[in-house]
Amino acid sequence: MTAKIKQIHPVFVGEVSDVDLREPLSAEDVRIIDEGIAQYGVLVFHGQNITDEQQTAFSRNFGELELPGKISNITKDQDRRLGPEMADVSNLGKDHQPLDRNDRARMFNLGNRLWHSDSSYKVVPAKYSLLSGRIVTEEGGETQFADMRAAYDALDQKTKDLIEDMVCEHSLIYSRGTLGFDELSEEELKNFTPVLQSLVRTNPDSGRKSIYLSAHIGRIIGAPRPEGLSLIRDLTEDATRPEFVYTHKWQQYDLVVWDNRSTMHRARAFDDVNEIRDMRRTTIAGDAPTVEQAVAAE
Repeated sequence: MTAKIKQIHPVFVGEVSDVDLREPLSAEDVRIIDEGIAQYGVLVFHGQNITDEQQTAFSRNFGELELPGKISNITKDQDRRLGPEMADVSNLGKDHQPLDRNDRARMFNLGNRLWHSDSSYKVVPAKYSLLSGRIVTEEGGETQFADMRAAYDALDQKTKDLIEDMVCEHSLIYSRGTLGFDELSEEELKNFTPVLQSLVRTNPDSGRKSIYLSAHIGRIIGAPRPEGLSLIRDLTEDATRPEFVYTHKWQQYDLVVWDNRSTMHRARAFDDVNEIRDMRRTTIAGDAPTVEQAVAAE
């Protein structure tokens, strides 16, 4: 069988069938899936009961893995419950039990409920993310995606001209601070030093422009901070209008792949103190910075 893709949203998102991710993919299936990501931005695979090793092997078809590290979170290496290739996007501690309500890692991870793009706080931001739902919730815990290409296309020409050459600072300091999480150690502050990203970027695989938005944005370079953040808020509100958003209700063993260069996403709330939501992500590293880096403003 050869992989097939069916569009399931008016603007983006494809559903993939006739592929078993437990087995090595043919070159043709890799091509179809890779081109599908460029076209649809988000791909949904149902019924993929895979191991961490199988997820990692599938991910490597699309590039080098971006390994989770200190720059990505506050979890110490000795407290990780998954292997080095996997980002733990669950509500579980090393003992595989839900984190306490006041656990510092839990509060930090609540930032995943803000609209964001994975690893935009890194000099070289991520290309693809691949999220596997090993244990999912009956209620809540959906993941929402917004098509930033369609959002860009919908802008009037005056706004497109205004933002074309803008550069923003991205950092976990800003996104977590939005939720009141600002008790960071000196080491964490150093790890989360802001980086620069273009506000408008062109996806080399599709040729389409998108708005590169994220909750990690803390300022627009060259603009008074309140003015810049007001513009970012307006752009985000426009970009996440219902017609640009797909809400994925997880079924066990779904795997969802998305292009961070073309989409934003966020997790929705659930009873994370009492229920288990075991989600495991592999990430494909990007190829280059979106803009030349400079010393970030204090």
